[in-house]
Amino acid sequence: MPRHLYDADHEAVRASAREFVARTLAPRAEQMIADKVIDREVWRDAGKQGFFGFDIPEEFGGAGVDDYRFNAVVAEEMSRFNAATSSCFGIHSDVCPPYIVDLGTEEQKQRWLPGIASGDLVIGIAMTEPSGGSDLAALKTTAVRDADGEGWVLNGSKTFITNGYQADLVIVAARTDPSRGAKGITLFVVERGMPGFVNGRKLDKVGMPESDTAELFFEDVRVPDENRLGEPGMGFVAMMQRLPQERVGAAVSNVAHAKAILEETIEYAKQRKAFGQAIGTFQHNKFLLAELVTKIEVAEAYVDDCVLAHSRHELSAVDAAKAKWWSASVQNDVLDHCVQLHGGYGFMNEYRVARAWRDARVTKIWAGSNEIMKELIGRDLGL
Repeated sequence: MPRHLYDADHEAVRASAREFVARTLAPRAEQMIADKVIDREVWRDAGKQGFFGFDIPEEFGGAGVDDYRFNAVVAEEMSRFNAATSSCFGIHSDVCPPYIVDLGTEEQKQRWLPGIASGDLVIGIAMTEPSGGSDLAALKTTAVRDADGEGWVLNGSKTFITNGYQADLVIVAARTDPSRGAKGITLFVVERGMPGFVNGRKLDKVGMPESDTAELFFEDVRVPDENRLGEPGMGFVAMMQRLPQERVGAAVSNVAHAKAILEETIEYAKQRKAFGQAIGTFQHNKFLLAELVTKIEVAEAYVDDCVLAHSRHELSAVDAAKAKWWSASVQNDVLDHCVQLHGGYGFMNEYRVARAWRDARVTKIWAGSNEIMKELIGRDLGL
């Protein structure tokens, strides 16, 4: 099926993203895996290409483009390269900037957005806690007014934070009024070097080694009030309003990631011979590949519609939840079969299919687990 989502301007950005992958990412792929981090030169190069600034107004160093399709087309190309780079870049460029653009003061925008757009400041968002998982309303990190009333004292910890190890800025959700439940949560921007703020160790994950994922610790961190993001008590609402963009971005990446590996697997099935013929010509494998291609294209069509709706500011949280869980499920199903079709080679880390299979498992967990997505959809059904 032809896709009707992108026009010539989007395809020009795609071409630029593909060139960036070939020139900057591919030659460093093995080193980034060994170092378990995307090095700063890569971040700055991506910033120079304009990949981090679509949501950021021009006066703060971005493109100021109100069209999410530009974000999506870059995410597709990064995901075709690998899931980890797409994840790190997505948090930095898709997830975090809207918080500052929408909620920040002019001073905050001037202070942080140019560095985010250029890749000089790496940013993450700290929602998840060791004891809470997907239950954001139950977070235990606290922020209380300091003695002079001019700032806040932050205490607590976060875990599974993408970009956390090298983050220069972290948007932190903290409880400022325990008596008000979800209405007592406030957002703060914590900066590297603030006394008491510790970027913890890189977590040893099953997949996505290039993605630096870390624990964060806050011990009596004095955060000035000018680092508060939005109004006190409005943090939970702000997160709920912006999670659909994170989830549709995840869906875009999930489909593009699996689609690239499926294309490679089809070529492998044409070349690999067993019992005197290409393995793709065996009826079982032929039928299986027909099913997988159909699954990918059907999922892609729904996600494309979600991207278009989001670019028009019409995407609902429920539809974003559908796209997120379904695309993650399809992605993992497709990649599982791709590994099987590769046989023993599919279990070797030197093969992209093995790495992709390992990397994809987390997509059913992050950005709200698939079970949480189904809970949101079920509630919308009145159940």
